[in-house]
Amino acid sequence: MNFEFYIAKRLITGKADKISISAPIIKIAIAAIALGLIMMLIALTTGVGLKKKIREKVAAFNGHIQISNFDNNASDVSVSPVYRNQDFYPKFEGIDGIAHVQAVASKGGIIRTEATFEGCIVKGVGPDYRWDTFEEYLVDGRLPNYSDKNINDEVLMSALMANRLNLNVGDTFFAVFPKESDPLNQPNQRKFTIVGKYDSGFEEFDEKYLFSDIRHIQRMNKWEADEIGNFEVFLDDFDDLEAKNKEIYGKVLSELDTKSITQGYFQIFEWIRLFDFNIALIIGIMIIVGGINMITALLVLILERTPMIGVLKALGAANWSIRKVFLYNAAYLLGIGLFWGNLIGLGFLLLQQKFRWFKFPNPEEYYIDYIPVYINVWTIVLLNLGVLILCVLMLLIPSHIITKISPVKAIKFE
Repeated sequence: MNFEFYIAKRLITGKADKISISAPIIKIAIAAIALGLIMMLIALTTGVGLKKKIREKVAAFNGHIQISNFDNNASDVSVSPVYRNQDFYPKFEGIDGIAHVQAVASKGGIIRTEATFEGCIVKGVGPDYRWDTFEEYLVDGRLPNYSDKNINDEVLMSALMANRLNLNVGDTFFAVFPKESDPLNQPNQRKFTIVGKYDSGFEEFDEKYLFSDIRHIQRMNKWEADEIGNFEVFLDDFDDLEAKNKEIYGKVLSELDTKSITQGYFQIFEWIRLFDFNIALIIGIMIIVGGINMITALLVLILERTPMIGVLKALGAANWSIRKVFLYNAAYLLGIGLFWGNLIGLGFLLLQQKFRWFKFPNPEEYYIDYIPVYINVWTIVLLNLGVLILCVLMLLIPSHIITKISPVKAIKFE
């Protein structure tokens, strides 16, 4: 083993020969490995980052899992109430991985001003609502506070809806709500005050959701204080969504149903599942390209060192020992390429994560205006190990040419 490392070291440092014709090719191979790793890091971290951001936005408006009554209601409006007094509320006992449970209710209405009107869905929330998910999206004003004993007229409106209605923070407006029991009767009317505006970048949500005190919905629907529209459950880990959905369904009462956000927004989550395929495709292509460059460099190195191979064989060195010399050398060169690839790639990604320089040209198509980055240390380590191992395995086949070299002919080779 010491002999193999010694020979490999002399190859690396260039002390075996004074002139090396393989040096430019080796530099190109190292650059190809570095560039390939940079592309893989960008594809992996931005792809995962975009998936996480889209998941977070959908969950911010709906929770990860919704618990509601069994009915045929497929709309976003609450129809039949659920009793707030449940074994799983306010804290879900007996199931690990549940971060938060909150009670909400929704009602469709129309906002009217002197100049125009706009349809909306008013989402009633209470003091248990998880506002921390909205802090990132708040663009003006503040978040409403519904912890008072009296009904609060404060609302949180999207910047998109406010611009359409020409309303600003501090403005008041009227909203009318039809009576579902008797739509022909005079509708309910409520006066609200805008205390904050949000912009999630998710136009599907921004154009319709308005957040108010849940007690407005309860009064208009003539519900008791213990009746709400549905529960929203947040999980610690999104990857456990389907398993937790089944587990929660088995724990709640038989008249209650559960639905995950992947079921409610099937098209969105089918679309982001394609990111995994794209990431795997880019990584696969980059590994193949880097491996081919290393194979070329190894073959040139073997050709250049043919006389040395002949001498080693004449001295009794085994074929596998000589092959390991070149594989050690190739692994070292791969390590150099990976080092520079990580240094440049991670440096660029950390800058993008902090300053968000690069934006999407069409943010409405990706539900976010900037290119998000998510860096996981263990994922980066596994990616580097995977590239190193796969490229070395690819070099086993071309290194087999060493076994075909005759010592007598190799020593005469020039």
